[in-house]
Amino acid sequence: MSVDVRYAAFGGITAILLFGTLYSVAYDTYLDTSDPALTHLPHHLHATHYFANKANILNSYFIKRAWGWTSAAFLTLWLTSPPHKRTVHRVVKWGVETAIWLVFTSWFFGPALLERLTAASGGECTATLQSGVVFTVPYEFCLTRTAISQETHPFLFVGSSVWASDDRWPVVPRLRKGHDVSGHVFLLTMSVLFLVDQIRLSLCARKWSLPHACAVVFNTVLIAIWFFAISTTSVYFHTPFEKFTGYLLGVAGYMVTWLY
Repeated sequence: MSVDVRYAAFGGITAILLFGTLYSVAYDTYLDTSDPALTHLPHHLHATHYFANKANILNSYFIKRAWGWTSAAFLTLWLTSPPHKRTVHRVVKWGVETAIWLVFTSWFFGPALLERLTAASGGECTATLQSGVVFTVPYEFCLTRTAISQETHPFLFVGSSVWASDDRWPVVPRLRKGHDVSGHVFLLTMSVLFLVDQIRLSLCARKWSLPHACAVVFNTVLIAIWFFAISTTSVYFHTPFEKFTGYLLGVAGYMVTWLY
């Protein structure tokens, strides 16, 4: 049963991502997030497609906090499990996944691995001014996430024609152009596979306590939300290849736990 559940989750993610990506190409619904001329603009479908707007509830309150939700779901499942299933081994798996999340999205002896990949694949540190003008600045400004403006860093604007009278607010440069792996697809894929792997232990039990039953429902609902989030990301954001590499990294990140 456990293998069937995990393979079903893997197949579901694959099918949803494949269909959504094909749809995005056929109907031109995706935004190339690595294009500095486009990323500061609203999605071209934001006015007619709710989930194309980055401010939607799903993105603002769930996807951006995906590993926090996933961790909370796991802990409720683990804490309410019978003593013989409340093992350290399961916590170690969660710890490994948390470490993978951190090194890919937050820190790896400096910039996160996803950021390093963008830079290594031709990414440039670019600043987008209020007027919409985009220009390149030294990489360290992206590394430190330092806000720049004419007042704070005048040497970046000396002899440049990019300065406009309305460009007075500080802006934070971002890495653009290189291969921008879909961090959402990466994290959501890893989260679904991890939670399904954990919940399968409960599905084998003959009966559950009330707290554990609530935990199982919580995990199941969250898994369904993550599946839906994968579908919206596949339709509206990133190029097909960026979604594919995010998917591969998510699967690989989960597969690491098979070593323990």
